[in-house]
Amino acid sequence: MKPVLLAALLAAALAAPAQAQTKLQMQSAFPPKGTFADNLVFFAERVKVMSGGRLEIVPIPTGSIVPAFEVLDATHKKVIDGAHSSSAYWVGKNRAAALFGVTPGGPFGMDGFDYMGWLYDGGGMALYRELFQVVLQRNVEPIPMTSAGPQALGWFKRPVKNWADFKGLKCRQTGISAEVFTRSGMTTVNMAGGEIVPSAQRGVIDCAEWVGPSDDMLMGFHQVWKHFYTQSSHDLSLLEILINGDVWKALTPDLQAIVQAATIEATLRSQNRRNRLDAAALVELQTKHNVRIHRTPNDILKKMLEAWDEIAKEEAAKNPFFKKVYDSQRAYASQVVTSRLITAPSYSTIARHYWPEPAPQPQQKKK
Repeated sequence: MKPVLLAALLAAALAAPAQAQTKLQMQSAFPPKGTFADNLVFFAERVKVMSGGRLEIVPIPTGSIVPAFEVLDATHKKVIDGAHSSSAYWVGKNRAAALFGVTPGGPFGMDGFDYMGWLYDGGGMALYRELFQVVLQRNVEPIPMTSAGPQALGWFKRPVKNWADFKGLKCRQTGISAEVFTRSGMTTVNMAGGEIVPSAQRGVIDCAEWVGPSDDMLMGFHQVWKHFYTQSSHDLSLLEILINGDVWKALTPDLQAIVQAATIEATLRSQNRRNRLDAAALVELQTKHNVRIHRTPNDILKKMLEAWDEIAKEEAAKNPFFKKVYDSQRAYASQVVTSRLITAPSYSTIARHYWPEPAPQPQQKKK
């Protein structure tokens, strides 16, 4: 190769612009320890690897720039590039937010996979965007991410035997679930995760719910309560990331696709990981911390669904967008859930074949 040609090629190579790197600051609305925070980190790592370093998500701890319940407006105003949050936090802006990942009963019996199916195959994503961009008029791109359910009923100072036992209690609840429990006579208080245990220690609340065994143990719930009810129908819980609309549009199509793919992977992995961590936490809670694990009475599970059905009927009558979303979910569930009832085997029937429920211990006669 002639020296002149070689020099020209070297000059062209040096002049070629390197691929630009984009960094997005994404603030969490959740405590810095737990599966939620870990999942945001996992998501950021996957985005960086899949993009070859061209896109970097920088997780920011909750409260670093704005309080947890202000991340939506901060993302809208581009105070932050994005957030990891929950639609339950936006129920006060429009109650239709309760239908996106945090709905009692699924809704209509949908589990997490059914709900994801509605989002991606049943028109749910278009309605999700409509909620934020049209109804709430926020310049954000919402994307579902992080499985957080089904959530536990909660922690109590003493056993609860039925729906009536909630009357008079003051408990931490959030989103539309708070209204469900209010129908029992419970007084509900909404607060960020990091405020729950300090509030309980000061006697501000009598009981609380957060996520489930492993996350709740990390929060220290077992230090103030010893009765833990693990089953509930009040909250399916799929969380979300929010990205400022202008920031989202500035990403190239391949980077947008990478973000979307990473959220789906992160959601699946979050459920897998939490299943394993919950199993270990249940053992530790009982053997090291003297926590009593209770089955939630069927009366409570049923009454929660009945209360939710009443709330949803009332809201659909006065909120057209709520009705639009709820009808879409009902239509999807009427096909998928009823089909799975016919085709899917019972989880408990097969699992109990291999893992029989321990026989109840006979009570000793009093002398």
